[in-house]
Amino acid sequence: MKTLETNDWIILNTIIYKVYTMEDFDEMRKELLEQLKLLVDFDSADFYLASVEDEKKLDRPVMYNCDSNLSEEYEELDYSRGIMLSGKSLIYRETDIISDESRVEMEYYKKVYKPNNWHYSLQVVIAKDHHFLGTITFYRTIGKENFKYDDIFVLDMLKDHLAYRMEKHQRRAGEEGEKLTVTQAVEQYGLTRREDTILRNLMQGKENPVICEELTISTNTLKKHILNIYRKLGIRNRVQLFKMIREHDEAG
Repeated sequence: MKTLETNDWIILNTIIYKVYTMEDFDEMRKELLEQLKLLVDFDSADFYLASVEDEKKLDRPVMYNCDSNLSEEYEELDYSRGIMLSGKSLIYRETDIISDESRVEMEYYKKVYKPNNWHYSLQVVIAKDHHFLGTITFYRTIGKENFKYDDIFVLDMLKDHLAYRMEKHQRRAGEEGEKLTVTQAVEQYGLTRREDTILRNLMQGKENPVICEELTISTNTLKKHILNIYRKLGIRNRVQLFKMIREHDEAG
């Protein structure tokens, strides 16, 4: 079993604190992967959520040094799906499930691992009350040693904290329906920086004169920006805006 040094405990406690306190859920996940690099040696990672509509599907990936959305490939892995949908939080090395000799012959290994120069992986399956919530996978490049049980120990210290936050996020997302956060809307519909700022002000319920004063712009300029936002989002008024986007940009 791994013996954590004082500095390791400080990092771990900082990560746990951020899991609970960072308002933006996706930013929390990004920060988590970046901070875990200080405790676990990995080269790439991805963090998927179970879809709100269908927990059998993976959704909304956050990645570290990893460019491809692998959700469809994950769903093709029969043994991995069985583990993910077991309703239990688990941490395992892929080589604990299938031999290294068999792995390298699999289509998944050839399609995903080899193009990314990965060989070993470590997966965290997160669940709460028998509901699958998401999964984090860490990868090591070809030539590196496999993950160790010390790495599993570190992640085991985090899994229940993540399960609590993720369950809370999933419940709120279900209550919100399919509404987008402001950040998601900006990225998905290509809003400019100025439109991003104005959209956030609108979602805070500010009246036009207040926005104009704070941003030092004319009423006509503000109206043009708002019309551009509506056009890009495919809506016509503020009522539709509030039906499409959450009033608060954080998600859990």
